[in-house]
This record gives sequence, structure tokens and C-alpha cells, in this order.
Amino acid sequence: MSEGIPLPVERPVSSDSLGVWGSDVFADMLRGLGVKYVALNPGSSFRGLHDSLVNHLGNEDPQMLLCLHEEHAVAIAHGYAKVTGEPLAVILHSNVGLMHGTMAIFNAWCDRVPVLIYGATGPVDAALRRPWIDWLHTCRDQASMIRNYVKWDDQPGSMEAALESMLRADVIARSEPKGPTYVNFDVSIQEKQHAQAPALPDFARYQPPLPAAPSAEGVARAADLLKNAKAPVVLAGRVSRDPADWARRVAFVEGLGAKVLTDIRIGASFPTDHPRHRGKPAFFIDDAAGAVLREADVILSLDWLDVAGTLKLAGEVTAQVIQASLDYQLHNGWGMEHQALPALDLHLACGPDVAMHAIADALGVGAGEMPGDLPVKPALNAPDADVELDIMTLAGALGEGLEGVCASFVRLPLGWAGEAWHFRHPLDFLGSDGGAGIGSGPGMLIGAALALKDSDRLPVAVLGDGDFMMAASAFWTAAHYGTPFLAVVSNNRSFYNDEVHQERVAVARNRPVENKWIGQRIGDPDIDIAGVARAQGCEGIGPVFTAGELVEAIKQGVEMVRAGKSVVIDARVQPGYNPNMVAGLTRSD
Repeated sequence: MSEGIPLPVERPVSSDSLGVWGSDVFADMLRGLGVKYVALNPGSSFRGLHDSLVNHLGNEDPQMLLCLHEEHAVAIAHGYAKVTGEPLAVILHSNVGLMHGTMAIFNAWCDRVPVLIYGATGPVDAALRRPWIDWLHTCRDQASMIRNYVKWDDQPGSMEAALESMLRADVIARSEPKGPTYVNFDVSIQEKQHAQAPALPDFARYQPPLPAAPSAEGVARAADLLKNAKAPVVLAGRVSRDPADWARRVAFVEGLGAKVLTDIRIGASFPTDHPRHRGKPAFFIDDAAGAVLREADVILSLDWLDVAGTLKLAGEVTAQVIQASLDYQLHNGWGMEHQALPALDLHLACGPDVAMHAIADALGVGAGEMPGDLPVKPALNAPDADVELDIMTLAGALGEGLEGVCASFVRLPLGWAGEAWHFRHPLDFLGSDGGAGIGSGPGMLIGAALALKDSDRLPVAVLGDGDFMMAASAFWTAAHYGTPFLAVVSNNRSFYNDEVHQERVAVARNRPVENKWIGQRIGDPDIDIAGVARAQGCEGIGPVFTAGELVEAIKQGVEMVRAGKSVVIDARVQPGYNPNMVAGLTRSD
């Protein structure tokens, strides 16, 4: 993975200017916190901090990542955190930049990933404001726009308070359960000159708390329930990407003789080709997974995303349920991303991996074999070359084109079939966007690709055409900073998710299903996806219409990625989702 090696662009000329400005100290704090990159779209409210990052720090540790939209900046940080578990910094310009970034902040919040978000406002002192523009860009309580979906926020009123706020925001963002934080700097504090720089804190003394351990009584009860279970099931949810945790998880399941379910919304958590894995990773459980849950006598949820909803879909579940999660600490009265309240027989108030290790210790389960970086393993056979593409044949062609390649799938589209691919390493698949906000995929792909840049893994994403077009300008940032990846756009020329819903409404009202495409299809004129990618400085291939054409395009794209290029392939697929997804979207109970 990347160690924060400066990207070979935007190197400033050396500066020997004298004087210390407030924003210089903020920049020094970012370096001290270990922030490698700062994603931003420029704004006058943080012009002081911008200058300090360039002329005080030399645009290195952290290096700025220029983005064409604030939502892309936050999405890049989101994607980076999904690989590394560590936060990037994002700077959003005043109230207007914050409003642009809100959807991506909500995604990061729902996905429980750490992001250090900084904003600026003011001058808070009205006597210092420039006419018109400073008044437009000053809010009395700017953070109120996002307070319900960040872990903590502050608007410090002095340099001393700002240093403490930056420390606190970093500790809180990186503490379990992780999430975004927001600190808003008054422009006046940034641009105040100081006689000398204040002493920076001892950063080693401001670290997240050690992981909370479950009580000995709770571990003993969980171990006893699982040891005596005849049909135990593990719901492998929001667990870590640490290969050691993965290895112990596999050994734990094997020791129990348990069955395992995984979730395509949250990334790889257990090898899907393992004989103990059941069902398929999906947004909604399938019939096979439902049967497993109905037959279970003990269920262990390792921070499963929606325990109550999953058990409801399964039907008559009589098992005792153990939950290992700290997520309840983030539940508030504004959003419903906490999902329905599950009935639990035992709740271990700790991280899922901490609980798993403790229960494994109690049961005498060993460490397990560490997973290696293996080439991709598609679960579908390659289609005939002349077969037209749909979501299933696209997956088969993708497997043939990536044969022998070690890849990390950053994103997959809504219609993707979970049975189409096997994940055998925690970095094989990074999950969805958290908040189901269209337009996040390109930015998250770039952030993940940045984190994987110095690894042997090839970043790959299969994006919907709607997702791509909402955020196509994000790819300029990737091209500008030489961030290689392969994006395949599953281009069905429609917002097909809503075609599914319109069909359901039409059937319920006895109206023509044939009209479901109106106001949904993206055509007349057709969009040149590859041309849009080339306009951002990426390599654009396509359109391709058959499996054989896609295989050749992918092989060509892989060689380009290995040469350092950002590559986008326009794959024209027939509209449609896999049956499990359609059933889940249209289910009314």
C-alpha cells in the first residue's frame, strides 16, 4: 500500500518568507497528525491554510489533491479509508462547499469510516467582513448542517482552542466505531500573524483508546452458547480488513463448524468459496441464506449491518442471537441508518473482531492461516464471445479479461449478482458507499486506488452509468495525479433502479408496464462514456457490446493501468438486475 510518497505534480518553488501565521500552525498540525493527503476544492475562506500547505510545508505531508467538486473530495477520503482504515483530510469552503459535500459526508457516516473534515467561515466578527461575499459565506452555526451525521464538530475561537480541536477530532474519528468529524476555522484565526509559533503537542499522547474488551461473563456465555450449538451461524459484518483478523475468523468458523453469511454492502469479510459459506453476498438475503437462518439455533452477529431486517426477511427464526458491536454509540434521533431494533439474547459491547478473538480464545481456536494475495476467482464461466452483454455476462467476461490478475474490487453496481465472484482476501472487495447516494463511486475508486498505488493490487470498479455521469469530473483528479485504476461502466442507459419501482407501481395500479422507461432511460442523445473519460484526461475504451469485445477491452485496459493510466471502459449492457435484487427492491413486507 501507499506510504504517502508525494505524487509527481504540483511541486512549489521554495519559499524563504519570514513570519508565522495561524494557518501555518494548522498545517504543522496536519503533518503532526500523520495526514498524507488533503482533498479540496479551493475556496477563499481557507486561503490562509491553502497558502500554508503550499509555501510553509511545500505541498508535502500532506499533499493537496485538487478536486473539481467537494463531493468528490470527501468520496476520495472515503475510498482511501476503506483500504487503510486511516483518515485523509478534506477541506470544504465555507457554507457553500460544505453543502456540496454533505451527501458524501453522509455516505462516510453510514459506512462508519474515519474522515477529517475541515471547514472555514467568517470572519465571525462582522466588523471584519468584506461587503457581500463574506456575509454570504458566514453562518452562525455552520456545522449544524451536518451535526447529525458526524461524530463531533467544533468551531474554535482561538489558536489554542483550534489545536485542541484538531487533536480531539482526530482521536474521535479514529476511535471505534469510526466516522467523520468536522472542525470549522474562523478565517481571522487563520490569517492572524504571530510573533512565534506555539509549541506543538506531543502527538503520541493523543491517540484513540485501546479497543474495549467484552466482559469475561459475556465471553463465557457466548462461548458456551456457541460450543453447545448444533447449527451455529456467523453473520460476518463490519469487520476489519486486517489479514490476521481474517485468518482467525476463518479458523473460528471452522472450529465451530458454523455456517457463514456475508453482505455485499460492506465488503469482503469471509472467503466466499469456503465450504462453510452459504448463500451469496447480497443487498438482500436469498432463499438459501434464509433457510440457514431458520435452521440455526445460535446466531453470532459480528456487527452485521441490519440484524433485525435480515431476520425478518428470513422468516421464522428461533435462534438465540449474540451481537458484537459498538455501533449503538452512534445512533441518534435524526437518521434511521441504525436500522430496526434487533431482539438480542446477548450483546457484547465491543468491536466485532475483539469479540471474535476473545470467544476464539475461550474455545481454544488457533490463529489460522493468513490469506495471500491471489488472482481473481470469478464464479461464472466465460460467455461465448458473440454474446451480448447483460449484468451476468459482463461478470463472466470480466473474469476472463482479468485472468491471473490480483485485483481489489472497489465498487460494484446495484444489479451485480453476488454469486458471480469469489472474494478470498479482505481487500478483494471494499463494499458499497454506506448511504446509497449515487455519484460516490468515481471518488471512492480514486481514493482506494491512491491507497493501493504502491501495492501489487490492481484497483477495479464496476460502476453504473448514472453513478459515473454524476461524478465524471472526479476522474480528472485521478488523471492529474497519475492514479491508475480500471473502471468498467455497466452502461444500461437507464436509472434502472427506478424502472423496477415504476414497474411495481404500474402492476399494482393496473397501468401499462411498457411506460416504465419514461423519465428513466438515458438516451437521445446517447452519452459517449469513453469520450467523457478522455475529456478528463483518462484512457477511454468503447463502447463494447459483446462479451468478446469486453474481454479484449479489459486486457488492453489492464496493460494501460500497469503503465500508470486511469482507464474507463464503456460496456453497453441490456437493462436488468439479478432476480434477488429485483425481489428485494420491490418487497413490501
